[in-house]
Amino acid sequence: MDQRTVSSVIAGRPVADAPGGRILSTNPARLDEVVADVALGDAALLVTAAQAARDAQRAWADVPAPVRGRAIANIGRLVEDNKQALADLVTREIGKPYPEALGEVQEIIDTCDFFLGEGRRLYGQTVPSEMPDKQLFTFRNPVGTVAVITAGNFPVAVPSWYIVPALLCGNTVVWKPAEYSAAAASALHELFCRGGGLPPGVFNVVYADGPTTYSGLEQALDAGLIDKVGFTGSSEVGARIGELTGRHLQSACLELGGKNPMVVTANADIDLAVEGALFGGFGTAGQRCTSLGTVICHESVHDEFLTRFAEATAAAAVGDPFAEVLYGPMLDMRFAMRFEQFLGWIGPHHKVMGSSGIGRITAANPRAGFVGDPEAGIFCHPTIVEGVRPGDEIFDRETFGPLVGVTTYRTLDQAVELANAPGYGLSSSIYTSDATEAFRFRRGVSAGMVSVNNSTSGAEAHLPFGGNGKSGNGSRQSGQWVLDQFTRWQALNWDYSGRLQKAQMDVAELTPDRDFRL
Repeated sequence: MDQRTVSSVIAGRPVADAPGGRILSTNPARLDEVVADVALGDAALLVTAAQAARDAQRAWADVPAPVRGRAIANIGRLVEDNKQALADLVTREIGKPYPEALGEVQEIIDTCDFFLGEGRRLYGQTVPSEMPDKQLFTFRNPVGTVAVITAGNFPVAVPSWYIVPALLCGNTVVWKPAEYSAAAASALHELFCRGGGLPPGVFNVVYADGPTTYSGLEQALDAGLIDKVGFTGSSEVGARIGELTGRHLQSACLELGGKNPMVVTANADIDLAVEGALFGGFGTAGQRCTSLGTVICHESVHDEFLTRFAEATAAAAVGDPFAEVLYGPMLDMRFAMRFEQFLGWIGPHHKVMGSSGIGRITAANPRAGFVGDPEAGIFCHPTIVEGVRPGDEIFDRETFGPLVGVTTYRTLDQAVELANAPGYGLSSSIYTSDATEAFRFRRGVSAGMVSVNNSTSGAEAHLPFGGNGKSGNGSRQSGQWVLDQFTRWQALNWDYSGRLQKAQMDVAELTPDRDFRL
């Protein structure tokens, strides 16, 4: 397979040197396959990129919004023309099953399709004045220069949720993708710049590690070069970025981790619930912020659900992401090592379901029906832990990987309390045939997204995406709601009376007849 050479691109020019060193991005399903040789930048390079974006921003904002919308439309068409090639690269670099990778690329296309029309709908309002001979207007203005920092589990779809609306609204962008998905990021950056015909400096990409990124972001904020930060990643890092932007009187757009609950009620369709738990918990090897964390099962159906869920999990195909599998490898070795730490949270009062092993899948720790060679990559067993409860780390904290906890409840109020207990608030689901239960759950759960008879992992390009609590600061991506992240409202007060109007008209001048009676 072809190996890419990837470097930062600032103001349309690739950066020749690698002040942050070099790393190899490898295929996690075949560790001997190098996907990209990546040149990393340093903090100063990120500041340089922010300056380039700042220099280009005013001219880009002056491009009429409908024209910017046409640029977004052209990007969508070029991505569509390269859909299979980009999906193939995503699968090779992060091990996401190819059908899922195709779906991820489709999400970019859908996002462009939605926002191409928003270029003609960046509406303000004409507001009636309380004064005569005066008109009031409101306008959406771009924020300015946006720094976007994203994780690699959705290396092309999630960045598009930031970058597309940011560009449409007249902002310029500095994007810092995950180093372990640099090849996919480089391809996406090229498709955007070529498809949209973007002028130099409008969309820049910098590859750097986490500490370097934080340092460069801090310096760029101190220099007044960044007006908005969008971040997708862990709750811990998100809190630090929120603190940093808060010092500059900015509110970051934070999309963070999740401990997403799924409630299975007494009247649920158990087969459907098992299907939802299987995909929600183990799709993408559980490496989604919306992955299922804990099944909260009514005690009357607990045993039946758990038995069927364990059977379905044992029968699911795991392995080569280009084959028909439920999931492939871990994204990177760092996530496999962290997953081993999560497994260490299993306590004596827990019961691990199923007969297969836990941890890394290897020749010495095999999984029946594995597709491919487990020794070639970084694969982990799917793990179901029954008997989790509040106070357990495995219940309270995000476990990024193929691990699902199960607990029971008696009343719906108890289920809601358990769903909210970890303090996250990203996604949730309930399986029920009772509409009253569904709406009571929606009203009580703290999650920003609720699914009924569907898994926790559902999202669409025209719905608000985001969480509360440990999952985010209430900001939303996707749909028209994200426009509030990348624009600022400006009010215009136009007095054409030719005189100073000191006070509003006295309503008494309207001479109401208060004594009238029918």
